[in-house]
Amino acid sequence: MTSSSTSPLTDIPVTIIKPSRGWVSLRLDEVWQFRELFYFFIWRDIKVRYKQTVLGAAWAIIVPFMNMVVFSLFFGRLADMPSDDIPYPLWNFAALVPWQFFTNGVNNSANSLVTNANMIKKIFFPRLVLPTAAAVSGIVDFILAFLVLLLMVLGYHVFNIAGFSVSLTLNVLWLPLFLLLAVTTSLGVGLWLSAMNVQFRDVRHVVPFLVQFWLFATPIAYPSSLIPEAWRVVYGLNPMAGVVEGFRWTLLNTPAPPGAMLAVSAVTSLVLLTSGAYYFRRMEKTFADVV
Repeated sequence: MTSSSTSPLTDIPVTIIKPSRGWVSLRLDEVWQFRELFYFFIWRDIKVRYKQTVLGAAWAIIVPFMNMVVFSLFFGRLADMPSDDIPYPLWNFAALVPWQFFTNGVNNSANSLVTNANMIKKIFFPRLVLPTAAAVSGIVDFILAFLVLLLMVLGYHVFNIAGFSVSLTLNVLWLPLFLLLAVTTSLGVGLWLSAMNVQFRDVRHVVPFLVQFWLFATPIAYPSSLIPEAWRVVYGLNPMAGVVEGFRWTLLNTPAPPGAMLAVSAVTSLVLLTSGAYYFRRMEKTFADVV
């Protein structure tokens, strides 16, 4: 009489990884299963960013603050740029805080795959996690700079600097929406650039130029009121225009809400994110071979 026993190895689930063909689904459920890895990448990026630095996280405040000083000197004082009857330094810093978050997200996510090339070659995990974590990891820098912005608003109000006085209204409830719009735009652009950077390494040279051009195409140094009324909706095709004007409207009570510009910016941002995600998934099968 013989008896057969089942080997423990047969009970282990087997996952067969095959290259995808054509346009495939995003498989966001797979990303959710690796959410702990996603949190780890965010924490790692935050630690690496300020490792062995003298000033540490203070750079999150110094960079936008020094940019504000330069813009205030050349555009606010020398060019006498209008600022919606708000002191130019405060008006400008309210735009630089979300802008710095956007640029950090684009730069970090664009290089995320190339930076982690060894990991991509050795183990399997949803590659979508890398650029997403890189884009979101800048939230700590944003919070630090945003706290400085709130202190500036309070200081200008309490000391009535330059005759400025403001009180927060219910407009501030819209602030998370504008931050979400900045995250969506940053991630959408980052997904496109990260996938392209694997195939074409000169993308890393294009990114600084793209960010610099985008800076002057966004109402950071100048108000969107200088744009003719008929063109402001078209101007909203730049999603960061809606983000910047939204931050000023919620925190500084600028006279005109983003309105139609915000709607166009939101649609453009969603198109960038959706198309970037599908393009990323289509090119994902080549990452391990090319990177």
